[in-house]
Amino acid sequence: MMQQYLKIKKKYESCIVFFRLGDFYEMFYEDAKTASKELDITLTGKECGQEEKAPMCGVPYHAYTNYVSKLISKGYKVAICEQIENPLACKGLVKREVTRVITPGTIIEGNLLDESKNNFICCVYILNDKCGMCFADISTGELKITETFGSNLFSEVKNELARFSPSEVIYRGDKKYSGSIKKFVKNRLNSSFGGVLVESYDYKKKLLKYFNNQDLENLNNTVSLETLGGLFSYLEYTQKDNLKGFSKIDFYTKNQYMKLDLNTIRNLELVETMRNREKRGTLLWVLDKTNTAMGRRLLRNWIERPLIDLIKINNRQEAVSELVSDMFLRDNLIEGLSKINDVGRILTRLICNSINCREIKSLGYSISNFKSIKNLLSESNSHILKDIYENIDLFEDICKLIENSIVDEPPVAIKEGGIIKFGFNKEIDGLKYDMNNSKEIITKMENDERKKTGIPKLKITFNRVFGYCIEVTNSFLNLVPENYIRKQTLSNSERFVTKELKDLEYRISNAKEKLISLEFEVFEKVRAEIYNYHKKIEKTVNIIAVLDVLVSLAVVAHKEHYTKPEVNLSDKIILKNSKHPVIEKMLKDDSCPFVPNDINLDNNLNNINIITGPNMAGKSTYMRQIALNILMAHIGSFVPADCAEIGIVDGIFTRIGASDDLSSGQSTFMVEMQEVAQIMKNATQKSLLILDEIGRGTSTFDGISIARAVLEYISFELKSKTLFSTHYHELTKISEDIKNIKNYSIAIKKNNDDIIFLRKIIPGSIDESFGIETAKLAKVPSWIINRAKEISKNMKKV
Repeated sequence: MMQQYLKIKKKYESCIVFFRLGDFYEMFYEDAKTASKELDITLTGKECGQEEKAPMCGVPYHAYTNYVSKLISKGYKVAICEQIENPLACKGLVKREVTRVITPGTIIEGNLLDESKNNFICCVYILNDKCGMCFADISTGELKITETFGSNLFSEVKNELARFSPSEVIYRGDKKYSGSIKKFVKNRLNSSFGGVLVESYDYKKKLLKYFNNQDLENLNNTVSLETLGGLFSYLEYTQKDNLKGFSKIDFYTKNQYMKLDLNTIRNLELVETMRNREKRGTLLWVLDKTNTAMGRRLLRNWIERPLIDLIKINNRQEAVSELVSDMFLRDNLIEGLSKINDVGRILTRLICNSINCREIKSLGYSISNFKSIKNLLSESNSHILKDIYENIDLFEDICKLIENSIVDEPPVAIKEGGIIKFGFNKEIDGLKYDMNNSKEIITKMENDERKKTGIPKLKITFNRVFGYCIEVTNSFLNLVPENYIRKQTLSNSERFVTKELKDLEYRISNAKEKLISLEFEVFEKVRAEIYNYHKKIEKTVNIIAVLDVLVSLAVVAHKEHYTKPEVNLSDKIILKNSKHPVIEKMLKDDSCPFVPNDINLDNNLNNINIITGPNMAGKSTYMRQIALNILMAHIGSFVPADCAEIGIVDGIFTRIGASDDLSSGQSTFMVEMQEVAQIMKNATQKSLLILDEIGRGTSTFDGISIARAVLEYISFELKSKTLFSTHYHELTKISEDIKNIKNYSIAIKKNNDDIIFLRKIIPGSIDESFGIETAKLAKVPSWIINRAKEISKNMKKV
C-alpha cells in the first residue's frame, strides 16, 4: 500500500495527497507534517516496512471539505486520491487513483465558496505583442475570453485581472512576463499563482473534446485558442474528466464595456473597501437587494463591467422603471425569487456527478417556483421583462420526477440508502418491507407451517450458527413432512430447514445491502434524467438572475428616491443635486443629511473643472460621487440625483491618494506619475478623468509645472471631461488662458480661527488651503497650531 502511495505522490509532488483508507483520508511523510501543523491535528506514525515509522495524520472522509478549505486558504493544493474499487468485492490491494486536484480556482463545493461572487480561474497567454485572457468559473460553467494587442499589454492584463478578481491565475507564453504577473497576482490581487504552463500540445484536438468545431471557429484566432487550450490543459490535470459544465464560450472585446482600470475599481470602492476589503461601504453594498445567489454574482459583474451600448442600457432602465412603478409586481417577484436556491452551482455539481439528494430536492424546490414568477410577468411591457417571460421554462416533468422519487428529508450520503420515496419503485418497496417487517414475515411463515403440518407448537427460531430453523418437539416428530431437512438434534426437539425458509432468510439478510445498491441505481437514473435538461435549466436560471438584479435596482431606486437618468449619445454630463450613494446611505443611518451638489460637464466650454478647497472639505467625495452616478447609469440603475443627463462615457480613470510600491522600489511620486501616464495613454474624448492632487509628491515648482502640463494636455489633446482637485492655487489662473477650464471651490464659513465645511461646490476658486485650521480640527496640540500660525505669518511677509 505504501508503494502505491509513493507512486501516486510522485505524480502529484506539488500537492498534499489525501489518500483514502476506509473512512479516513490519510497523509504521510512531509504531507503529514505539513497538514498536522496547518490543520492542528495529531501527527502519528505507521509501520511501512522501513526502520522508522512513516509520519502520518488523517481526517474523516465525511468532513474532509472543512480541512481542504483551510489548506487551500493557506495556498496549498490538495490531490484527492480515492478507492476506485469496492474493498469488499476486490481481492488484494484496493486500486486507488487521484480523482481531482483542488486548487483555489477549481473549487465547486458550495460550502467552500462565497455565493455572492464568482470563483474565477484565469489563464493569461502572451506572445510577442498579442495577449489572450480566459476566465472560467467551474462552479457555474461561465467561460469568458478576450484578446488584446499592442505595446501596452501588461497594463491591459492588470486591468482585466482587477476587473474579474480571479482566485487563481496560470500563465503561458513569453517568460519575460511570468515574474511580473506572478508578483501582481500575489501582491496586488492577493490571489494564488497556479504556475507557468510550458508543455506544448494540439490545443484544437484537446478542445474539440469539450466544444463543437463551430464554437472554436467562432474564436477565429490562434491567441484565443492557445489561451483556452492552456486553461483546459490545467483543468484536465485538476478535474480529470469532470469538465462538462461549460456549455458555451463567451468571447468579448474590451470595447463592449466601460474601461475601468485597477485604480478606478479600487478608488471608487465598487465591490470592496480600500481599508478592510469589506462589502459594507461599497457601491455593491448599496445596490445589492438581490434574493438569489445567481443574482448577487451577476450584480457584481454588472458593477465591474458597465455597459456602453445605449440600447442595452436603455432596455435595462426601462425594466427598472416598470418595476419601480409597479409595487405589486415588485413585491411579489421578491417573494418568488427568495424561494430559489443557488441553482447555478447545483447544476455544476449535477454535471460533475457530485450532487447529493438534498441538492436535488433543493433544485426541484427552486424550479417549482419558476411558474409563479413567469405568471407575474405575463402582462409586462418593457422589452427585457417580456423577453424573460417568454424564455422561462417551467420543467414541470422534472419537478414531478424529483417530488415523486426523492424522500422529503434525504440524508447527505447517496450510497447508504434511505433516499428513494415509497411508491416510486416496486422492488425497492418490497425490499424495504422485507427489511422493516422481518419479524412479521417469519411469524406468518410459522403460522402457515403450523396449519400445513398440523404441528401446534412448531416454532421458527434464529441461531447465529445455522440461521433460521424450524424447531419441532420430539412428541410431534411423526408429523414432520418429507421436505424438512434435519439440521440439529436437541435434548427434547429437532431443528429443520426448508428450501423456502432458506430463500426467505437470504431475502431478509440481504435486503439492506440490495436495497442500498438498488436505491443508488435508481438515484443515478433520476440524476441522468435531470441531466438531460441541464442546458435548458441553465438558460432559465441565467434569465432569473437578470430579473433578480433588475428587481434589486428597482428596490433601491424606490427606497432611496433615485432618479431615472437620461442616457444618450451627447457629450454632456449634467447632474442636479447629486449625492454619493454610499455616504448618503451611511449618513442616513446616522440621521445626518447629505449635502447634494451639481455638475455640468461637456467637451466644449465646460470640459475641465478645477476644484479648490481645504482638506476634509469634500472635494474627493464630490468627484467620486460624480463618477459613481455615471457608472450607475451605465449599468442601468437609477441615480441619487434630482435629475440627470449623461452622455455615454467609455471609461472612468482615477488618480486619487498616495501610495508607495516599496516591493518594486517605487516611491509615492513614481507611482503617481506611472498612474498619470497610463491615464494619458488610455483616456479618450468620451472618458471621465478624476485627478486628485497631481504633482504633490515633488517640489512645489516641479509639481505645479507637471500639474499645469497635464491640464493643458487634457484640454488640447485628449479633451476628456475632467474633475481636477488641487491645493496649488496658482493653477486656477489657467482658466484665464484656456476657456474650457472652469474654477470651482468648496464653500466654507470662517469664524475667527475656526472653519465650518459647508460641503457645497460653488463657482470660483479660493487661495487658501486652511491647513492649519484643519490640523486644529484633527486635535493637533495647540502649541503646534500656534507655532504654525507664526511661521505662516512670517513666510507670507517674505
